[in-house]
Amino acid sequence: MQKTCLECNEKIVGREDKKFCSDGCRNAYNNKINKDSTNYMRNINNKLRKNYRILSELNIDVKSKTTRSKLLNKGFDFDYFTSILNTKTGNTYYFVYDQGYMALESDFFILVKKDK
Repeated sequence: MQKTCLECNEKIVGREDKKFCSDGCRNAYNNKINKDSTNYMRNINNKLRKNYRILSELNIDVKSKTTRSKLLNKGFDFDYFTSILNTKTGNTYYFVYDQGYMALESDFFILVKKDK
């Protein structure tokens, strides 16, 4: 039985379990499958990436403190996060992947990083 490339349908030569005729076809196929399917998804992912970049930039150590105005000036959007952590003490942390923040008094925020 002759196998053909999943991307270009050319004949595959080599190992029995190969799915692509070249690295270029493999990359093109995976890029098509993994691309954001809609502008809506792409826009949300871009906002999450931007928020993550801002938190990472401001939180060099595992824990630091910043202000609401500093976050907003860098373009942080408080509407976009990936998870919420409610602690036993009643605190609420918002996370963008492993970078988190919690509101303190007087428009200050504590920035934290989750252990992996």
